[in-house]
Amino acid sequence: MGQVSSAARAAHRAAGEQALRYFENAGFSRVEPAVLQPTAPFLDMSGEDIRGRLFLTQGPDGEELCLRPDYTIPVCLMHLAQTAKSKETRACYLGPVFRARAHSDGELLQTGLESFGRRDIEAADAEILSLALAGAEAAGAGRLKVRIGDARVFDGVIGALGLPEYWRRRVRRGAARGAPLDKLLNRSGLTPFSKAGVLAALERADHDGAKALVQDLLAIAGISTVGGRSPSEIADRLLEQAASRADAGPGEPQTQALARFLAITGHPDAASQALRALAKDAGLDIGKALASFDERVGFLAASGLPIDDFTYSAGFVRDLDYYTGFVFEAFDPARPEAAPVLGGGRYDGLARKLGADEETPAVGAAIWLDRLKPETAR
Repeated sequence: MGQVSSAARAAHRAAGEQALRYFENAGFSRVEPAVLQPTAPFLDMSGEDIRGRLFLTQGPDGEELCLRPDYTIPVCLMHLAQTAKSKETRACYLGPVFRARAHSDGELLQTGLESFGRRDIEAADAEILSLALAGAEAAGAGRLKVRIGDARVFDGVIGALGLPEYWRRRVRRGAARGAPLDKLLNRSGLTPFSKAGVLAALERADHDGAKALVQDLLAIAGISTVGGRSPSEIADRLLEQAASRADAGPGEPQTQALARFLAITGHPDAASQALRALAKDAGLDIGKALASFDERVGFLAASGLPIDDFTYSAGFVRDLDYYTGFVFEAFDPARPEAAPVLGGGRYDGLARKLGADEETPAVGAAIWLDRLKPETAR
């Protein structure tokens, strides 16, 4: 994909206005977070890999800033800045996001919606997906092919298998990137760090506490970056090395259960049956996650969505630790090899990771307007 022409950009903007109008009519209020955002939250949520895709600069006080690479984190920060944080918030947006991409100027036009504070989780999930698909249709998209996943089920399975935290994170992030299971469990690239004493101490600490310790030590030493890596990124790498020393990795029964789980795909109802059979055979305590899964499928069907055309994939999770439940994406069936037109999910864990005292129910979706054909704009 090369530079976007002014005519195409105008067509994308017009399509986005149509979707935005639909969201506003559904009771969502338009917000516009600042284009310049603090870099740290994006690195903390996405890991060091995202740094190479950010457009970075410095603020007047030396703080590291970036052009916003997405809307979810900035909109969540706006919600947390409100006086009545517990109040339900329904926000929508339209504007550019910025991510470095090959053969592109890095500017993407995005519209979407975010819902905070709604406690009827499964019904809210169904509403957001229904609205996102209707918004994409208003923007000119035809009928889209939907894939769904469930981070709560995914985390429930790998947690019930008794995997140490490091291996849970490794499996989840690898699955999000489409890596095969044998690669996820391959220890050949995990070389023990030479400072065994430091790593031995980190092995005995919980992840968040150990990460905070490493960051504090770097701050005391006056170290802000090393080789372009932030203290947070350095801490993550040290913890990975510590975990690789301490954990032998999944055993054969765990590996077989993981392989069986990741192979589950297809109609949501059939997938539910396969998940329950796996839970029974492997002795996995994931009943609550499966009950939520089934309830959500019921709400999706009741919303009038073509659930029989949806595909569930057990290995479909997003490469962000704050996703806690339902995830989805939708493609143009005429271009199955292309990137998704829309995507989103539930991220109850984000508010706490951004400094809130407790988790906040939250779910949202984004439509990437540059992935619509310009001539489809209405």
